[in-house]
Amino acid sequence: MAGEKVESLGTREMDPFAREVARKAKGFMAEEEGLRLYELAREGARLGPVLEVGSYCGKSSIFLGCGVREVGGRLVCLDHHRGSEENQQGQPWHDEELWDEKVHAMDSVGELRRNLRIAGLEDNTVLLVTTTEVAAPLWTAPLGMLFIDGGHTFRAAHGDYEAWSDRLLPGGILAIHDLFPDPDEGGQAPIEVYRRAVASGDFEELEPTLTLGALRRKI
Repeated sequence: MAGEKVESLGTREMDPFAREVARKAKGFMAEEEGLRLYELAREGARLGPVLEVGSYCGKSSIFLGCGVREVGGRLVCLDHHRGSEENQQGQPWHDEELWDEKVHAMDSVGELRRNLRIAGLEDNTVLLVTTTEVAAPLWTAPLGMLFIDGGHTFRAAHGDYEAWSDRLLPGGILAIHDLFPDPDEGGQAPIEVYRRAVASGDFEELEPTLTLGALRRKI
């Protein structure tokens, strides 16, 4: 996955207060990966909206949102907020604090809104509380960046790629989280989607960061 690093847009560092909010937010992303998203969003948002598929409680959303805000762009957070397979009761990554007993389902949208507000990102962010299947047919705007970090089943991951990747503008960024070349370290759906994107011939590979892969649509 090695490749050319995204061109620097300056030496400005991410807002330290927002970075601390991201650090404390519930989520499963290393800070180094988040800072890479911040850099990528600064570039992608110059072309068009940045779409995040899978926001959970907003850890990655804050990194993306800060990059978007710096160039006057918009971040769209798409998530049904009922949790992925591994977030359900009895599963390894279940969080009882996010369980709504009244509806007997997980609900993370409140945490996302809270964290975005604290980080000062509400005015730059649009929340779509639904699924890719519902949102994609209604979407018309071309994208400057797409970040895929939703459901990690093969069906969900490939479905997100199929629904959104063709909407990326030339020069737009495609980022995918949780790439594990070794099946013993993690699920294979995200890296399979990454390899599919590379094999399409439509993208050039950029420098990866831990389990975060990045590509740019060819111009």
